[in-house]
Amino acid sequence: MDQEGGSTSYDQRVNWRSYYKNLLLLSYQSFGVVYGDLSTSPLYVYKSAYSGRLNQYQDEETVFGLFSLIFWTLTIIPLLKYVFIVLSADDNGEGGTFALYSLLCRHAKFSLLPNQQAADEELSTYYHNGTRSVIYSPLKRFLEKHKRLRTCLLLIVLFGACMVIGDGVLTPAISVLSSISGVQVRAKNFHDGEVAIVSCFVLVGLFALQHRGTQRVAFMFAPIVVIWLLCIGIIGLYNVIHWNHRIYQALSPLYVVKFFKKTGKDGWISLGGVLLSITGTEAMFADLGHFTSASIRVAFLSVIYPCLVLQYMGQAAFISRNFSDITTSFYESIPQPVFWPVFVVATLAAIVASQAVISATFSIIKQCHALGCFPRVKIVHTSRWIYGQVYIPEINWILMVLCLAVTIGFRDTTVIGNAYGIACMTVMFVTTWLMALVIIFVWQKSSIFALMFLLVFGSIEGVYLSSSLIKVPQGGWVPLVLSFVFMVVMYVWHYGTRRKYLFDLQNKVSMKWILTLGPSLGIVRVPGIGLIYTELVTGVPAIFSHFITNLPAFHQVLVFVCVKSVPVPFVPPDERYLIGRIGPRSYRMYRCIVRHGYKDVQKDEENFENLLVLSIAKFIQMEAEETSSGSYDCSPEGRMAVIQTSDLSGTTLVMRDADQLAGDPTPTRSSKSETLQSLQSLYEQESPSVSRRRRVRFDLPEAEHIDPQLREELQALVEAKQAGVAYILGHSYIKARRTSSFMKKFFIDVAYSFLRKNCRGPSVALSIPHISLIEVGMIYYV
Repeated sequence: MDQEGGSTSYDQRVNWRSYYKNLLLLSYQSFGVVYGDLSTSPLYVYKSAYSGRLNQYQDEETVFGLFSLIFWTLTIIPLLKYVFIVLSADDNGEGGTFALYSLLCRHAKFSLLPNQQAADEELSTYYHNGTRSVIYSPLKRFLEKHKRLRTCLLLIVLFGACMVIGDGVLTPAISVLSSISGVQVRAKNFHDGEVAIVSCFVLVGLFALQHRGTQRVAFMFAPIVVIWLLCIGIIGLYNVIHWNHRIYQALSPLYVVKFFKKTGKDGWISLGGVLLSITGTEAMFADLGHFTSASIRVAFLSVIYPCLVLQYMGQAAFISRNFSDITTSFYESIPQPVFWPVFVVATLAAIVASQAVISATFSIIKQCHALGCFPRVKIVHTSRWIYGQVYIPEINWILMVLCLAVTIGFRDTTVIGNAYGIACMTVMFVTTWLMALVIIFVWQKSSIFALMFLLVFGSIEGVYLSSSLIKVPQGGWVPLVLSFVFMVVMYVWHYGTRRKYLFDLQNKVSMKWILTLGPSLGIVRVPGIGLIYTELVTGVPAIFSHFITNLPAFHQVLVFVCVKSVPVPFVPPDERYLIGRIGPRSYRMYRCIVRHGYKDVQKDEENFENLLVLSIAKFIQMEAEETSSGSYDCSPEGRMAVIQTSDLSGTTLVMRDADQLAGDPTPTRSSKSETLQSLQSLYEQESPSVSRRRRVRFDLPEAEHIDPQLREELQALVEAKQAGVAYILGHSYIKARRTSSFMKKFFIDVAYSFLRKNCRGPSVALSIPHISLIEVGMIYYV
């Protein structure tokens, strides 16, 4: 008994040791991805804060008040709001504005996105903590009732997502430009134009590295950020001791009150520079899917926060004795013997600073794309083992061009800082409002808590945002213009996609018409499986009748496939496939709904074919068992069943290697273990680490206990698979009706048509093999 207790205790120690080891490893990696931007803020905060009329207040009390303001801003927003509250609002491990929106859409009927159905609510990841609870709230009913309010909510989320994209343009520009400009402290003949040119070369190299993936970049960049943080922390402590040790008194919030009493409106205007001390904070939440909330908290509390406080304190101590060096206070405060080593580390850290927001930009666009709010683009999953780490080539090069344009066009970190502050604070402000709704509808807390959260953090961020908005003419217009352009693209794509879906929904083919055609559907049925792709989760799309009238023959087995994005980060593999039947058994028509979360990786299509055949076979057997027991739904649409693809041992079909069958072509009755081994091998084949394709063959072994009708249907499925699989896709165009308004015609006929022609085709986005693709054109008038 004692030995068993000792063994259990030992196992617990090993588990805890492994947990802390992984936690520290993730915390270390987070330095290179999440905290680069936040840790390089000391390069330009004091310069930006003193860029306006605050420059006339060159006295110790003002400097102390400015540091106190920075300290409490860093404490209230990143520490209290994000580390202790917002990071807890993850969507199954994912963060960002869209993660909050998807949480709200699942717990209340706020979504405008099409393709929703009740079966999705059965997903284990659908509700917070895996359980559904009914919420009776007047606010919830009010928002669900008014479509315009739900539209406004979507527009706010899209605006916040577009501001994150704006951050992806401005962060590299201001970080790299600030670090390179430090050389002017020692090389006086190094002009602004030369600084901009060198910065552009560094930026091109940074964006060229993105295809290597977040994980590799994190391992490359994490040591740089750690060294950088230790450098600025030690230098800050040195400056406190060397220049003005009384700066510690400014930790009191009384100095904030004294600051505003003395500076008044000028102090309020300087808030646009102070808020730059918390830029990059949103990356902690947006990049949550790459790490864990615990690892991000550990990194912030143990290293980031104390090092930043020491640096801002030391820089303030230096400025209080050297007012003439305010514009270059960071580099002037570095001791002479270590200037060049710190300059090199600062330049490398500035490059790292851009990585956090670039990764967040890729992540947010992937989410928008999955939820139908962004045109189809190429999404490359850069990690074999970690989902959510993506690279989008088109967006990467667009960001690079825009970033170079901003760097060359402005050449001034103060002007870029004005734009940067508006972008960052807007994202934080949107997050605050969404969090207030999450507290009510997801966490199911009292509205008083949500109101307190909104008043405390929303009022502080509102003051900072108001200070930033007065600088719109001085560069602040850049993120607003960028966000407007991206927001128009997102909304037009969402609008066009939704109108197309609603047309399909309202013009479904009547089951009565299909039944009048008979099992042959009025045409020749040839051997093979035809996969007809549709966006409908129920019914038969209108384009099916177009197929019948334009194609001389159709396949023996037809499967209506709906690849559906569910507003959850990940769909468990065992809950991914929904299989059902369309029409009577003799029609050989089935429906398959393949559900993906907005962070899921779509698997190889050849393996999808094999898993689909096994799933249909298991559904046929489940249906036969329910029919014999009298519990089967005999309606034309039948019912949809979730098929667990990790355990298909219940099917009679046997899946074996085609090479194995070459020596023994006679099918024999095989054990379940053979099927399970083949299935396991198939899953290994789907792993990104294995690129070799396996050729498999399905057999129906002789068995006396199988019902003749069941055997006939399974045999037809096997023969159809052996004959080949064809992918049938409707190449549909949507046009506005002649009676439509001018704006609708512009959105549909001009804007949406332009985006559709210049984005990736649906066959490419769905990874459909071109050699097996059949496309039929059709025009939708909406």
